[in-house]
Amino acid sequence: MGAVSVVLVGAHGHGRAHLRNIRRLVRQGGARLAGVCDLVAVPADDLAGLGEPVQSSDLDELLERTRPDVAVIATPIQTHADLAVRALSAGAHVLLEKPPAPRLTEFERISAAAAETGRACQIGFQSLGSHAVPAVRALLAEGAVGRVRGIGVAGAWPRDEAYFRRSAWSGRRRIGEVDVVDGALTNPFAHAVATALAVDGSERRGEVGRIELELFHANPIESDDTSCLRLRTSRGTVLTVAVSLCAPHREEPYLVVHGDAGRITFWYTLDKVTVHRAGAAGHTTTHARTDLLENLIDHVRTGRDLLVPPERTGAFMEILDAVRTAPDPLSIPDSEQLVGPSRIDAYGAADGVPHRVLPGIHQLVAASAERLALFSELDVPWARPNARSAAPADLSTRPQEAR
Repeated sequence: MGAVSVVLVGAHGHGRAHLRNIRRLVRQGGARLAGVCDLVAVPADDLAGLGEPVQSSDLDELLERTRPDVAVIATPIQTHADLAVRALSAGAHVLLEKPPAPRLTEFERISAAAAETGRACQIGFQSLGSHAVPAVRALLAEGAVGRVRGIGVAGAWPRDEAYFRRSAWSGRRRIGEVDVVDGALTNPFAHAVATALAVDGSERRGEVGRIELELFHANPIESDDTSCLRLRTSRGTVLTVAVSLCAPHREEPYLVVHGDAGRITFWYTLDKVTVHRAGAAGHTTTHARTDLLENLIDHVRTGRDLLVPPERTGAFMEILDAVRTAPDPLSIPDSEQLVGPSRIDAYGAADGVPHRVLPGIHQLVAASAERLALFSELDVPWARPNARSAAPADLSTRPQEAR
């Protein structure tokens, strides 16, 4: 089989990263860009060296004209299910950006379409392509840190208001009657949740129990930008995730596996693992990572197993659905924040754009991961039950984004 034909659905925003990756695979001879679907045409200069891909704002037309082997879908969350089902039904295998859908019923539609058509659907949790995940699981299986009592995840990144204004769906729980669920736990830190579930071996539907959620926002948005959860998996592991987009600077997120004879720290964005056994110095290893589009192409060519089929994300979707149906996030009072001009380079930030910081947030998420505790259990003033408010929040007009 020659180069696999690929269409990219959603070429702006995060779609640019997919376009760069497709270009890399084209240069290696493994892929051919057959078409691009977006409401906003991609400039010819951005497609230089990629042949003459068809451009169309109509996905059905593009699929009919190009008959691609693979469709890469990188569009707003609320469009994922419809576009994935259409691509699968047209005979394409699909790489679908995370989160796969804004509610369980739409996730089930995607899974059913993949099963009915016999086409593969790879979910774009790139961290699950890390070879560190099976390495950590092997360490746990051999008892490297003894009996596991819990897994804690900590993450805190800076995002200014430009990030939440980048599109019409950014920072939204829903648009009218349409669910979006673009919150810290379900989108920017979705990898944190999915990776922790993978390390525990609790990724499928029915493998997580009751979910405790504490959802907050410091920015004037309706979704959560600062959140934590706690659950117990069917394996008996207590799992916590504490994250925020209101940090003063970026630190790499990590998960820590607490064992009764040591601990393992896994920086999932770096593929780096440190094992601390009782009475011994820490040992650090760095692992390779398999690109999910490459893996999907190998699957199309040779039948190699998919790394992230939909069933591996079932437990994540149960958590997302819990976030979707939870009460709206509570606002963090301005008195608990520092607000200053942004110095963040990403997401179109400019001088004077407000950047909200929660003092001590790095230490707070770290304490949650260490103690497997919720914010309300860590003596945080804005997280105390009697200190919370649910004041409505809204950002001013946002730009529309192509679907």
